[in-house]
Amino acid sequence: MAEHGGTPADEEEQVWSWGAGTDGQLGTDKLQDEHLPQLLSLISLPSISMLACGGAHVIALTSGGKVFTWGRGSSGQLGHGDILSTSLPKPVSFFDDCVIIQAAAGWSHSGFVSDSGCLFTCGNGTFGQLGHGDNMSLSTPTKVSYFLDKSVKMVACGMRHSLVLFTGNQVCGFGSGKRGQLGFSSDSTKSVNLPCLVPGLKDVEVVRISANGDHSAAISADGQLFSWGRGFCGSPDVQTPQCLPSSLSFRVVALGWNHALLLTVDGEVFKLGNTLNKQHEKQKLHTDSSEAPFVKVPYFDGVKVLKISAGAEHSAAVTENGEVKTWGWGEHGQLGLGNTSDQTNPQLVSLGSTYLQTKEIEVYCGSGFTYVVRRKQELNSSPTSS
Repeated sequence: MAEHGGTPADEEEQVWSWGAGTDGQLGTDKLQDEHLPQLLSLISLPSISMLACGGAHVIALTSGGKVFTWGRGSSGQLGHGDILSTSLPKPVSFFDDCVIIQAAAGWSHSGFVSDSGCLFTCGNGTFGQLGHGDNMSLSTPTKVSYFLDKSVKMVACGMRHSLVLFTGNQVCGFGSGKRGQLGFSSDSTKSVNLPCLVPGLKDVEVVRISANGDHSAAISADGQLFSWGRGFCGSPDVQTPQCLPSSLSFRVVALGWNHALLLTVDGEVFKLGNTLNKQHEKQKLHTDSSEAPFVKVPYFDGVKVLKISAGAEHSAAVTENGEVKTWGWGEHGQLGLGNTSDQTNPQLVSLGSTYLQTKEIEVYCGSGFTYVVRRKQELNSSPTSS
């Protein structure tokens, strides 16, 4: 169930959701869109360590490595052994004897990484995006045999493809490669159902990967951005990873369907691609034509941004002073502003009562919905001596 307002002071965690909800992806036990943040009562879901939001489903990992899923399950993406949807978090019993440390949600498929470095996938496999050597869909998480003798670090799921970062900072791709998003195909119609190395990253120390829509991206240890797949700003599709030259040092990339958000090590937010922010579209960061056309997102001047996330066509960020801001497409209420209007610039989301001391705030965007997890600062119970 959900409500809009504050929580008891002794609760350690707050979880909010809003936006598209007709498949149960908001976890409110209602099949409807919500234009304002809904405070969830997730008594059965303690201590969330991370969320992954897909087309219309959500994966939650707890600090103990347990897995819960909810939302649309019509392709088996929830991992419950069926093709049913659920509007409340439900434990994935398959992982009862396994600790999952990272997960990703695509349009209708899911990936899970265990503490032992194994990769499991389930959901829609029509394009080979599950990596099992066929195009079958699966409703139960299944171990990807290619990685049995390798240690997987991270999985990322796009619309119809998957990326995996594993031992030696190598990257594999599988699924649809129609727009070049696999990073190794010169055949624009090719799909691959077994993991294949992305050769263009062989000599790059990759530390983070991202996928959404028909886009793929990676961040290197020295803060460089590599991008491939569907072209941004009407540019041609890119078949192999290209380093986008910049004097900036990036630490996070979040991909939407038509745009990319980038967070620098200094807490500044930049964007690539088509956004609603037309008035700033020609305001390039650099005049040097040899550098990529990164555009700084306005209205964060003087405030460091700590977290970013991108949905299909909306964006969200968390600032150092604990504010959550959203902008972009708002048709389903995914901006959390109480309406369905689009916003060209970041707008403050009201989350009701706030903790006096907040330990951490995370934001996660699905295709047309948004989640915020806010944790209470742990206080030292012993008095401080003067």
